[in-house]
Amino acid sequence: MRIGLTGGIAAGKSAVAQRLQELGAAIIDYDELSHQVVLPGSQALQHIVMEFGAQALDTKGGLNRSWMASEVFAPGHEKERQKLESIIHPAVFREALSFDKQFQRQMGEQGKAYLIVHEIPLLAEVAENIPFSFEHVISVEAPVDERVRRMLKTRHMSQRDAVNRVRSQSSQYDRRQVADIIIDSSQSFEQMFDMVDRVYEQLIAEDATTDVGRVSGTK
Repeated sequence: MRIGLTGGIAAGKSAVAQRLQELGAAIIDYDELSHQVVLPGSQALQHIVMEFGAQALDTKGGLNRSWMASEVFAPGHEKERQKLESIIHPAVFREALSFDKQFQRQMGEQGKAYLIVHEIPLLAEVAENIPFSFEHVISVEAPVDERVRRMLKTRHMSQRDAVNRVRSQSSQYDRRQVADIIIDSSQSFEQMFDMVDRVYEQLIAEDATTDVGRVSGTK
């Protein structure tokens, strides 16, 4: 079963993804892929420099993420953000497709129900363009002020950059429109993980039932 996992920045997606992985799910982390596709020398990074200029590079020849955060994700720069995403997203989707096929081969050989989780922060924004379908979509949610506080504390972002990043992403309403399972990350880790465990067990049971139906010809 293929699952989409989303949520706003600093909402707790990574913690939920890690828990799902501990339970046995395969995770495809789109944040990690977005870093890989813009490594020095990559075609995507070369394209970004062509579009945004040399200021898009840091002193080591990598992507200047602080400049991107303050310029591309700032209010009123929607066209710049869309231009950046038009470069990065197709490259990320290609990598994700490769990993998805790899996990299908590896986990399918075990003969048991399994989950492949695509951890996609911007799922609400890219839902129409992403080359996958999901049986279920999980959204991890927390209040905006809590997410900003987390960014200030753990990511050492400025208040302005943190707020700009939140505003540049889809709203909680938009994410709830594409999700059918909501995880509240404002509760304690123990409570949140209990809920994740229950969701995992339910999805595995559903996938096992679906597989039985496929074998018997009833689905």
